[in-house]
Formats: sequence, structure tokens, C-alpha cells
Amino acid sequence: MSSHVQSKGRRAAGAAARRSPREALTSAGRAGFVARGVVYVLIGVLAIRIAFGAGGQQADRQGALQSIAGQPFGTAMLWVLAAGFACMTLWRAAQAVIGTDEPGEGGSGTGAGGRPGKRLMNAGRAVFYGSVCWGTAAFAAGSGGSSSSDQKSQDWTRSALGLPAGRWLVGVAGCGLVVAGAMIAIRAARRKFLKKMTTAGMGRRTREAVVVSGMGGGIARGTVFAGAGVFVLVAAVRYDPDQAKGVDDTLRSFAHTAAGPWLLVAVAVGLVLFGAFSFASARWRRL
Repeated sequence: MSSHVQSKGRRAAGAAARRSPREALTSAGRAGFVARGVVYVLIGVLAIRIAFGAGGQQADRQGALQSIAGQPFGTAMLWVLAAGFACMTLWRAAQAVIGTDEPGEGGSGTGAGGRPGKRLMNAGRAVFYGSVCWGTAAFAAGSGGSSSSDQKSQDWTRSALGLPAGRWLVGVAGCGLVVAGAMIAIRAARRKFLKKMTTAGMGRRTREAVVVSGMGGGIARGTVFAGAGVFVLVAAVRYDPDQAKGVDDTLRSFAHTAAGPWLLVAVAVGLVLFGAFSFASARWRRL
């Protein structure tokens, strides 16, 4: 009897030890989604201000950081935001290394996360969020953040065009952004994001809010990706790096379409919704 109790105790202790790292990674992922939400809400608000002629700041991550820095305790908030992106980096890196329990296309469990393609995508996301974390920390320390997304896009395009077959490389990158943006928007419109959410624990109104924010936010985010990709393609065709645009100039370009500033307003509201969806993901996403 005593040995049986001891065996059960050892199994319980082992299970608790395994849960501890997983719980830490889950908490890291949730913190990362909160940080992402803050940035997208601020970008959307800045874009709305631009649409109505009251925006003097860049509608991109740089502008969002500047907005935070101008608030009381702004520097402290920036460091908290950098910590959130560090958590997101850690979570994505863990997904790349050990896989994930997210449901895949068929709604199943661990099998999808173990696919090489999924791992590679998560590795890329980890690198991206690592760079975002570094940039945010540098801005908080007062030693970075001098380049806007537009300038960075043009600098990258200029460097790429200088390489052998650089025009083709830039063209492929542009096509990749357009395809990625289209896929993001289509998946959002088809509500694919619900497969990753614990909808069973939501009330009716909460679920409706998540659906609206996920669909509207994803479509707006995909539109921005695709728009930026089009400008990169134009830069490749014209062999002119100044044609490439970052988030800020891409958003501003929507105001110069036949729809006028209202298209920019619609996309900007969508980005705010995506920020809200990120907050919902921090609470309801299956991590």
C-alpha cells in the first residue's frame, strides 16, 4: 500500500514538473498577445487621426512607441511592452523547437504543430518578434527608433536591388507579401481563427465580439500586408527602391483611392479591431 502511494506521489510530482514549464510558456504567449494588441490599437488610432487630417505621427510601430513615450510613465510602459514582445518571442521559439498543441486544419491536436512547415513558420515569427522586442527596448533606452517603417522598407529594397538578380528577389518578396496578405484576409473571412479559441467557455456576446474583431481585424491586417506587397512589386518593376512603402505610407495611400479617406478609416478601424482580437487571444486562445 505504501509503495503504491509513493508511486502515485512520484507520478503526480512528475506531472506537476512537466506542467510548470508549459504554464510558464502559456503565460508568456498571453503576455505577448497583449503587447501585440497594444501596438495594433495605437496604429489604428493614429491611422484614424491621419484620415481626418489630425495625424502628425507615423501610423506604424514607430508611431505607436512614440505615443506611449509621450504618456506619463511612458518609458516604464515601453519596457513593459518590450517584456511582452520578449515573451512572445520565447513562446514562438518554443513552438518552433518542441511543437505546439494548437489545433491544425483538421482541428486536431499536437500533430499539426509538429509539421516542419509549422515549425519553420514559428521560427520566422520568433525572429520577427525578437527584432520587435529589440527595437522596442532600444527605443525605451533612448538609443533606437530613428527609422520609420517606410524608411526601413526602402533601405531593405535598395540593398536587395543591389544584389545579383536583386530585382527578382524584390519581386518575389513583393509577391510573398501579397499572397500572405490575401491568405490572412481569406482565413479571417472564413473564421479560421475560431479553431484556436476556446469558444466553449465564451458567452454568446463574447463569441460575437471575438468573431467581429477577428474577421474585421484579420481582413484589415491582410489588406495592409497585400498593399505593402504591391508597392514592393512596383519597386522591383521600376527598379526604384523609393517606390517601396512601409505600414505608414501604405495606410496613407488608401486615402488617395477612389474611396477617399473612408477606405483608410475602414482599414484603421479594422486594425483597432485586430488589437482587440489580440487581447481576446490573450484570454481565450488555446495555447
